[in-house]
Amino acid sequence: MSFKPSLQAAEDFLSFVNASPTPFHAVHSVKQRLESHGFKQIKERDPWSSSLRPGGKYYLTRNGSSIVAFAIGNKWKPGNPIGMIGAHTDSPCLRIKPVSKKSSDGFLQVGVETYGGGLWHTWFDRDLSVAGRAIVKTSDGAFESKLVKVDRPILRIPSLAVHLDRQVPFDFNKETQLYPITGLVAAELNRQGKTGEDTKADTDKSDPEKSDSTFSPITPLSERHHPYILELVASEAGVSPSDIVEFELVLYDTQKSCIGGLNNELIFSARLDNLMMSYCSTEGLIASLSSDDFLASDPTIRLIALFDHEEIGSQTAQGADSNLLPAVLRRLSVIPAESDSDTSFDKLSVSDDASTAHEQTLATSFLVSADMAHSVHPNYPGKYESHHRPEMNKGTVIKINANARYATNAPGIVLLQEVARRAKPASTSIGESGVPLQLFVVRNDSSCGSTIGPMLSAALGARTLDLGNPQLAMHSIRETGGAWDVEHAVNLFESFFVHFGEVGPKIVID
Repeated sequence: MSFKPSLQAAEDFLSFVNASPTPFHAVHSVKQRLESHGFKQIKERDPWSSSLRPGGKYYLTRNGSSIVAFAIGNKWKPGNPIGMIGAHTDSPCLRIKPVSKKSSDGFLQVGVETYGGGLWHTWFDRDLSVAGRAIVKTSDGAFESKLVKVDRPILRIPSLAVHLDRQVPFDFNKETQLYPITGLVAAELNRQGKTGEDTKADTDKSDPEKSDSTFSPITPLSERHHPYILELVASEAGVSPSDIVEFELVLYDTQKSCIGGLNNELIFSARLDNLMMSYCSTEGLIASLSSDDFLASDPTIRLIALFDHEEIGSQTAQGADSNLLPAVLRRLSVIPAESDSDTSFDKLSVSDDASTAHEQTLATSFLVSADMAHSVHPNYPGKYESHHRPEMNKGTVIKINANARYATNAPGIVLLQEVARRAKPASTSIGESGVPLQLFVVRNDSSCGSTIGPMLSAALGARTLDLGNPQLAMHSIRETGGAWDVEHAVNLFESFFVHFGEVGPKIVID
């Protein structure tokens, strides 16, 4: 009897990643999913003591590019543990410079800046567009943020013909040879109904000594960027070009993510690192709350934190190395219980002195740092340690490093094994229970990347484990992952949230 695995989770992930070309869009996509399942938005600037209650589901955002969501168990008490999954919303990309207007040899070009450690050669000869956010001035004089995503290709970074440069390996200068073209000067002049003399006149008008326009502290957007790009952004934002005060735009590949492989077992996509883990943690949290009594007997808080700026070190206000998660945990640790007379879960109940509730919560909590892992590469087998060669569609990978580039240790592995054993099996498994896990360490003669895990474990003092689904071509504009691993991770994370309150106290170390 043949078996056809379900691709429902993978296909849902594709809709998520295709709608999320930037961290701003990813957070918006997560918000939509959370709100459709009853989560309510709260603000950092507001008091929480009067609005947060056991049994409630909430989320907050920072900068529109990081989001924290949580559900409070009905048996929660101050000082009880919090089960957390952390991931990140950003990926390496090209960002439009503050002054991007360029032209050369009859071509219109756009100045861009590299963000993160991308495989930049993969950005050549792709159909590119722009996405991000625009800050617009409203009719009442206020300023608000608008999401922008231009859906058609408008830029390309063309390679030099092999006949003109046969260098091997392919090399280029990121400052002078990574500028995309966006059209022809002549075509743009024709669109505007202008001539070369008109262009010279426009240039004279932009000269402060030759212009009588109103003073502007910074050169206006219309002079810093190609007018047509500004018009496209304004159209997407639903405003006029003059209403746009500033924007943050990045380039993205317009080719849609898709299922691939002879047996539909692969995913070909941009931003697998790390939107796959952002998606799986969100869906794992939502799935753990699917039944009517989802939090009835839960003494914990179930939380996800999706941070921006991991790819550039996390040291920003919305990064994992900020006060975002520590501040949220401090406030949650003292949320009062549903009833002062409730004496359930004595092992984790807190004394009458609530001054140490925060420290008690951190000491009993657990963080899963979820960031994509490396699959073994069939063309480069020597790059992998002989007994640690993760394969796609064989389960989420636990990442281990003796030099603490990952935060995993033995107690964390024990906890995750117990959680995986209790997880509902993926639709790709026949007659099996639980979900599979794999182990990975990097070779001693190779460098090792890092994640938000070590920095958060140091800042919080909470037990932490690093994991992720295996993929190829990490940081390429087009990455490859396993289609079935999406469901593996969602089921694993669901089980973590459901069973952490039971399993966590059984692993006694200190």
